[in-house]
Amino acid sequence: MTATTRTAMIIGGTGQIGSAAARRLALDGWSVLLAHRGPHRGDTDLADLDVTSIRLDRDDTDALLDRARGHDLVLDTVAYEPRHADQLAQLAGDVGSLVVISTGSVYVGADGGYLDVVTGPDDFPRYPVPLRESDPTVDNDKRTYSPLKAAMERRLLAVDDLPVSILRPGAIQGPFSPALREWYFIKRALDGRKRIVLSDDGTNRFSTSSTVNIAELVALCAAQPGRRVLNAVDRDDLSVAEIARIIFRALDHDVEIVAFPGPPIDGVGSTPWTVAHPLLLSMTAATVELGYRQSVTYAEAVESTIDWTVREVLAAERRQETWEAVFPNLVERARTDRWFDYAAEDAFVAAR
Repeated sequence: MTATTRTAMIIGGTGQIGSAAARRLALDGWSVLLAHRGPHRGDTDLADLDVTSIRLDRDDTDALLDRARGHDLVLDTVAYEPRHADQLAQLAGDVGSLVVISTGSVYVGADGGYLDVVTGPDDFPRYPVPLRESDPTVDNDKRTYSPLKAAMERRLLAVDDLPVSILRPGAIQGPFSPALREWYFIKRALDGRKRIVLSDDGTNRFSTSSTVNIAELVALCAAQPGRRVLNAVDRDDLSVAEIARIIFRALDHDVEIVAFPGPPIDGVGSTPWTVAHPLLLSMTAATVELGYRQSVTYAEAVESTIDWTVREVLAAERRQETWEAVFPNLVERARTDRWFDYAAEDAFVAAR
């Protein structure tokens, strides 16, 4: 490492965004420090690059600040609420650029609704298409995901001498994903399913965010520090039917898409991308302000996600474990939302 080597610290560094950002920066000559709670393995291939991993509890503010001060870039992938903003505010004047991952779910629709309070298609917000960073965000004292993220954003943007870039992704996808929406289709291919049922004629659109593209935006924010909020999504604007075709094609699996108009029926036809109205985010601001250009398409990026997913599942099978042991964060959602209720799907198709 030379005296001119740029240094970065990534909080939550072994997760999906942290791993992608570490690789992007390290390949560009950065020295990267990954801070994580453990026991996530992250990207083991980073061992061949100038990447160091440490255990760190982000609630230990003194330790966090001691490690973070002096870096050219601090990326926080796991900041969640105002108290985390208060921690990061203490880095004012001590870091070159601070990048914090927020969420596109902070936006509110025309009626003031937002994702946390949706109970069904009838109360799903109608958002502007596309959503821009100047559109209104949720502002209340609820202790749920979107209000807490929005409050964190406001707290950070109010700090003087803090070069903070806040990024708002959509449906994040990439290796090491805890939310792994793509498993909805990947498992069907592995199970040999020949049909997939989609509501709303398969036209639902929910902006995807490939971690490789988020990492490119992080690198640009590091090179051009400032106080800003930027959307961080893929430009593809794919429908759920297009996502399904991309994933099944990558797995070389032939499948018939059975689409029907209207919302899901008794859960049949619903997917992790199913939204009653489009939820699409604009990338114009990132292009104009930073010269951002998308690194890869969703179709290109998702191949690595599929490869990682299949490898993890096959390794689990060799250990005589199920997919639930590999992706524990998905178990409850898959059960509640009936991701793999094949009997209900077959009955629906037979009835048609």
